[in-house]
Amino acid sequence: MRLHYKGAYDLDPASLPHAPHRPGAVPFREAKDTKALSMIANGLCVLVIILLAAPAFQRCRGTFNTGQMIAGCFLPMAVLLPHELLHAVCFREDVYIYTNLRQGMLFVVGPEDMSRSRFIFMSLLPNLVFGLTPYIIGMALPNMALAMFGAICTGMGGGDYYNVFNTLTQVPKGGRVYNHGFNSYWYLPK
Repeated sequence: MRLHYKGAYDLDPASLPHAPHRPGAVPFREAKDTKALSMIANGLCVLVIILLAAPAFQRCRGTFNTGQMIAGCFLPMAVLLPHELLHAVCFREDVYIYTNLRQGMLFVVGPEDMSRSRFIFMSLLPNLVFGLTPYIIGMALPNMALAMFGAICTGMGGGDYYNVFNTLTQVPKGGRVYNHGFNSYWYLPK
């Protein structure tokens, strides 16, 4: 994997790295621009955080203190870049990291082909490492800071869950997935 930091995304999909389309490629039925994706991803983010925070407050109410709550809510900002780096390590070739802070997003793009299962794994890996695992540990202990950290980090994967949903519902078994600019495509290899 060769990592390239590209800085702020200029909102022009043509400026994103891409390889030629594969024969028989089918575009994902997905958001066509970052504004639409941002609305979907941020909406999913809020929903996931609410669904996970409510049980965390219930479970950890006896251990609640303001310092833990503040730590649990602000530490997820420290893993924004590591979240994207975990996506990046799933690529074998060139991968590019962009920021789009105006629309509340950081993202990686890599024009290489991936199997359906590898694309799903790549999409979920950071959410499992920084989100679900700390959340489960925080709920088991109980520890409000860890549970809230996990809830927020799990929610930060809203765009990733959208990619997984699209892959599971649109890409047939044996299909290969690749990014072309801002959008994802799939095809069946011959």
